[in-house]
Amino acid sequence: MPMALLPILLTSKHSLKTSILSHHFHLIPTISSSSFSSHCRRRLPFCLPSKSPPLAKKVPFTVSAHGKTWKDSYNWMRNTNEPDFLHYLNQENSYAQAFMADTQNLQRTLSEEMRNRMPTKISTASERWGPWLYYQYIPEGKEYPVLSRRLESGNNGWLNTLLSYTRGQLGMEQILLDWNQIAEQYGYVHVGTCRVSPDHNFLAYTLDFTGNEQFVLQIKDLKDGSMVPKSEFNGVVSLAWAQDGRTLFYTTSDQNQRPYRVLCTKLGSDVIDDVIVYTEDDLNFCVDITSTKDGKFITVNSNSRTSSEVYVIDATNPFDSMQRVHKRVSGVQYFLEHHNGLFYILTNAALSGWSGGNYYLATCPVEHILSSQWQSIILPSENMNFQDMDIFSGHLVLFLQKNGFPTLCSINLPIKIDCKSKVEVDDLDPWFFPLPSNMCSIVPGSNHDFMNPKYRVVLSSPVMPDLIVDYDMSRETFSIVQQEEVRELSDDHGRCLPTCKQDTPEYLDAQTREDKNYHNVELRGWKDFSDSYCCERKEAISHDGVKVPLTILYSRKAWQRGLSPGILQGYGAYGEVLDKTWCPDRLSLLDRGWVMAFADVRGGGSGDSSWHKSGSGLNKHNSIYDFVSCGNYLINEGYVHRDQLGAIGFSAGGLLVGAVINIDPNLFCAAILKVPFLDICNTLLDPSLPLTLLDYEEFGNPQIQSEFENILSFSPYDNIPTDGCLPSMLVTTSFLDSRVGVWEAAKWVARIRDSTCSSCSCSVILKTNMVGGHFGEGGFYSKCEETAYDYAFLMKVIGDLNDRRS
Repeated sequence: MPMALLPILLTSKHSLKTSILSHHFHLIPTISSSSFSSHCRRRLPFCLPSKSPPLAKKVPFTVSAHGKTWKDSYNWMRNTNEPDFLHYLNQENSYAQAFMADTQNLQRTLSEEMRNRMPTKISTASERWGPWLYYQYIPEGKEYPVLSRRLESGNNGWLNTLLSYTRGQLGMEQILLDWNQIAEQYGYVHVGTCRVSPDHNFLAYTLDFTGNEQFVLQIKDLKDGSMVPKSEFNGVVSLAWAQDGRTLFYTTSDQNQRPYRVLCTKLGSDVIDDVIVYTEDDLNFCVDITSTKDGKFITVNSNSRTSSEVYVIDATNPFDSMQRVHKRVSGVQYFLEHHNGLFYILTNAALSGWSGGNYYLATCPVEHILSSQWQSIILPSENMNFQDMDIFSGHLVLFLQKNGFPTLCSINLPIKIDCKSKVEVDDLDPWFFPLPSNMCSIVPGSNHDFMNPKYRVVLSSPVMPDLIVDYDMSRETFSIVQQEEVRELSDDHGRCLPTCKQDTPEYLDAQTREDKNYHNVELRGWKDFSDSYCCERKEAISHDGVKVPLTILYSRKAWQRGLSPGILQGYGAYGEVLDKTWCPDRLSLLDRGWVMAFADVRGGGSGDSSWHKSGSGLNKHNSIYDFVSCGNYLINEGYVHRDQLGAIGFSAGGLLVGAVINIDPNLFCAAILKVPFLDICNTLLDPSLPLTLLDYEEFGNPQIQSEFENILSFSPYDNIPTDGCLPSMLVTTSFLDSRVGVWEAAKWVARIRDSTCSSCSCSVILKTNMVGGHFGEGGFYSKCEETAYDYAFLMKVIGDLNDRRS
């Protein structure tokens, strides 16, 4: 989204909580698409291309583990340099092109609709940091953003220190980084991290030129626009500046793309080799580096999926030795901030006398950091969970889940409580930020300025375009800074809502209406489209009686009960919350009567940490059955026609959808799997692959027999039903993907073509991006073409509402 995405690309602070055979045979002749299986149960409501889908060669290969042996005739595809593999991918791309040939006009129509809804000007509101206003925008006719700044007028204290090189430039724009120039030079651009030095004189950033996520560090001198010589380093992931503005810490990755080492470089130094600060030898841990909000400490954070260890470095004396805060303990995580001589520690460590089991907040004086006893314990109140924190000169900001929904509150600093006491949040007179709806997602802005009493967030919901809001924590008021423009919609599509006006309480969630702090806000309006589009929060009952949150979105005008087609999206891994933010592209389906639903299955990030744990490792089957239950709910409750439900999954979400297709192939009539993690058992059995060891805590360690058997039982590639009928599928992958190997999708499609119903498999297409990585390629506008392609596939293979009207 224009406004939700760009502020994060700006130099945003890390979230504190913010993974071959020697036999060669020629490809055998392809089968004819007219050779339909005589027992096919599906009637394909669309035309197949005259050309036939390819069949990949099969090379004998045997896999063994824990006394079990099985065949994998497509293992050879893991050698991506194999000429036959490249030929096979090209054949599949050719077949996908033929399959989608009759949707060309539809794709153009959809793409044009999406482009016409885009705002005339795509930019972020400027955000003040020191004497500068930082902002981003996409130039007219360009695909990528530009990071810029200008001096703020009237800030004389700062201006006096800058006159040496800023005379005559007050209010003039200074371009810091232009993504478009990099893309034009290399054909691809992915900016990983940007960090402006504390004195605003240097910009350090990392670039990926190919899509394989091998980032290169570059440092730019902002005084004259030149590149700092001898500052390019490969495999860099995270960055942090010391207070002098010339000492930069950075992390580098090993051969498996695991960030494992922290180094330090001094700009202008004669020392050739950078100093190694820390090396993490445990292959299950990754290293991240950041600075506290006040800039006084650098934190070296070594994290696994479930455990963490933090070291601190005095940012004023960056070459002094670092101190470990607390030794690592399995299952215990903690994250640090600093304020006025106290470390604030967000942790889930065991706490005597408290049975909450989730995160709480502790404090510890800097001089007692080596003590194992933390003090001043702040606990979440009833029906509340801590998710994250941020800190300012006068305020502590807490990210919370309250009654199952995300929210934020601020607490005045310093907190005056007994150092040995335990208190709850509600005892500290918090100000809960008023929100338009409990359906809102909340994404923090950059919020670099430690002295600023205002906290910026981007709010969004399935029916509300991205909204930039500044919450003034001192005055306990807020103001709307900017809302994403949506063009080409008639007046009856949306409504302008007064923000928190006391005589319009129906627009606020119940929590905000009842909150004693709900008062004295600026009266500007936000706009949503709830008059035209309905967004409902339901609960589906899973196989074990657990209630699974299900968000359902549809057009009030176009939707028809029991007749509409629909698409169900899921993810269910790593504790990540499923993205349900505003997306104007969805209107192209909603206005045609489609239903779009989002299943927050176990394994994802809904509620407290137990929701993640109950859908990972040996409990992974829960997330799979949750998704089945959500699909059945949509059908049984009449939201979607029984024969017109599709599914979509990205990355680990592809594993979810693929597993469901295997166990219940009749639930969905179509599916889109994008860069899907499908060959999980074989991948986790190979620790040499990138990120594999890190995934053991999420999916299980196949070196342990019980966990191996569990992984094998849901692995999509290993459980494709023989001779069965499967849904139509669009499977997309990227050749340079370093997170999910391109062979995973290719092997999946090849085995489907070989072992399932020959009629159904003709409606499975594999589309490989031969130049991009896990996150694809292309800029802001070109994403329209990709989405239009996906939607056109769904509309072709599922049909539309008119197909079901009698």
